[in-house]
Parts: sequence; structure tokens; C-alpha cells
Amino acid sequence: MCRAPLPLQFLLPFRLPWAQALSACCLATLVGCASTPSPAPPGSGNKARPVPSNPERDGPEAVIPPGLDQVPDATPKLEPIRKGGPNKPYEVFGQRYEPMTEDLPLVERGLASWYGKKFHGKPTSSGEIYNMYAMTGAHATIPIPGYARVRNPANGREVLVRINDRGPFHRGRIIDLSYTAALKLGILKGVTPVEVERITFEDIRTGAWQRKDNKPAPGSPPLPDSNPPVYAAAGAAGAAELENTQQLALAEAARPAAEPPLPAAPRAASRGFWVQLGAYSRMDGAEAMRRQLLAELDWLAPLLAVFKDSGLHRLQAGPYASREDARQAAEKVRGALAMNAVVVERR
Repeated sequence: MCRAPLPLQFLLPFRLPWAQALSACCLATLVGCASTPSPAPPGSGNKARPVPSNPERDGPEAVIPPGLDQVPDATPKLEPIRKGGPNKPYEVFGQRYEPMTEDLPLVERGLASWYGKKFHGKPTSSGEIYNMYAMTGAHATIPIPGYARVRNPANGREVLVRINDRGPFHRGRIIDLSYTAALKLGILKGVTPVEVERITFEDIRTGAWQRKDNKPAPGSPPLPDSNPPVYAAAGAAGAAELENTQQLALAEAARPAAEPPLPAAPRAASRGFWVQLGAYSRMDGAEAMRRQLLAELDWLAPLLAVFKDSGLHRLQAGPYASREDARQAAEKVRGALAMNAVVVERR
């Protein structure tokens, strides 16, 4: 809003020529109208992508809900990896990122930050609405949707979060956490060294994710280790090493010839109701059918397993919590592929 200019008698000597007086009057008017606009908040043009946390720019809300330290961790569940959408390659600040599109283990060590009210209620890269009080995280390459275990080695705390966003795009940082996840880890004061481990389909299927040490229960058969974890060390001066390690992991994920064969399902995962999709005398027959199903029904991918019973390799999908759930899945398969899918119970 313009202020009224000062009267000329306070600005001009009595004997100024009229042209000088007019110029001074215009100058006074312009000075009165001048104002300094408020600067736009940093990063305001990037609504769906988290930026590294800074309490002065992106802190908690004025009133914090009570009991956030009691919010349960995310519960991993089998969700197919989509090869498009948030899992497409992308570029930020001149850096190209290629999200993983295969079910591969990944372990990284680097810095964690958090993002809060600045993005609370806004869309994430997955399309879900960001809730700073939920147990979620943003990662540059872990498949979306996905799950990760984050551990703070300084205090031994660890949390499970759902990965539904991309970021952080800051040197040395490997994950951005929700406010609640950061609170439970004890890292609200600033960036903190952490270890991030992706929860694989095998971890979910066998229930290994429920054990803090991620080891099977005593007496259980060992889990297959055809894909050893990829380790990446990140630090303030280690961005090059982090980038090289990520590229190595992505190259492994992108190599179609190196796709591991379908492992036999561990005994711990066999109980429950399954949909049998075929029985083959040779493992390569089951593998060929699996590849066909991956191309036609990607939602089945995390559910597929092979059981060797009575000399046959049985390709099955599951387990389902009830016979009815398995029956509905079998009908869905039959409707899509006109194949003989039957429900079986494994005890």
C-alpha cells in the first residue's frame, strides 16, 4: 500500500526552480510507494518432493499430538513393484536416479534427515498424502511402495517405515523420515548416521522382518542367499562412493539375464492356503510359467513360490489368510488367463 507523499514545503527549498521541484516531488512519491516483498520460502516450488530438514524452515507443528513415541511401526505387506510411475528413472538437480524394479536386498549406511509441516498434507511421489505423524520415509531408489528398517547405531533404536516418496536430494543423505519416525529414532535435532535395510518379499513371506536381528527363528531352515545385500557407505565427503555403489546395485537390477531363479519356499512360509498354478517334473517348467505370469499378472509376483512335493515342482501363490481369500484369488487368475488354478492348504 502506498504511503501519502510528504508536503512539498518539507522537501523543497523555497527558491528551487519549478522543474527541480517537480522532479523532487515524483521522487518522494516513488520512495513512499516502495516496499520490500517477503521472500518466498526455499523449495516452495517443489511440493511433492522432500528437501533436507532444517528446523528453521521445516519444523514440527505448533501443537504436537501426544503419544507419538507409541505409534506402531509400519507393517510390511506384499505389494507388487510397478515398473512405471514412481519407479521410473528421474533426474533432480542434474543427478539421474534409477529406482530398483526387482526384489533385491539393499543395505546402506549414511545420513538421515526428516521433513515435517512444510510437506504435511501434500502429495508424495507415490500419490499418497504425506502424513508427518505416520511411519513413512523417502528414498531415492528403493521401490515404491516398499518397506525399510532404519537403525540408529548411536542409541540402538530401529524403526520400520513404508517408503512412499523420493528423496532426499542432498549430498551424503540416504533417507528422509517422517517426523514420528525421526522422533522414535531420536534424530530430531539434525542429520544423523543411520543404517537402512530394504525389507524384501522373502523377509515378508517368511516373517523374518519381525525379528530385530532379521534372522529366522531357532530351528528354521536357513533362508536362500542368492542375492547378498548391497552395502553403500555415504558421508559428507563420500558422495562419489555412494553414487558408484548405487550404480552397481542398479546395474545388477537392470540385468535381465541375471534374474535369479525362483527359490523353493521355506518351510516357515508353507502353512496356510495357496493357489496352485501348475505342477512340473522339472524346475525350468515352473520357472517358465512364472515368467509368463509376471508378464500377464504382475500383482502375483510377490506371492509366487515353488514347493517340491512328491517329485514335482509345484508353482503356487500365497499364503492367504483364509480359504475364501485364496478362492477369490484363484477366480481372478482363471478369469485373466483361463488356466486351472486350484486352492490347496499346506499345514
